[in-house]
Amino acid sequence: MNEKVRISEKALLSVQEMMAYTGWGENTVRDELNHPKCPYVIRKGNRLYANRRLLDKYLDKISGI
Repeated sequence: MNEKVRISEKALLSVQEMMAYTGWGENTVRDELNHPKCPYVIRKGNRLYANRRLLDKYLDKISGI
């Protein structure tokens, strides 16, 4: 089973997927995910992931929606 899952259907986004999802560069994404008060970061070992649903809420909040 080697099915491709669309980013919009994933629960967690890797750094590369978050870059594609937001249009932000790698440094910006890593800075956001490493911020101590980041509301959507998931840390698994030394890897960083973004909870897509919480990221969407955060983006809505900062954009005034």
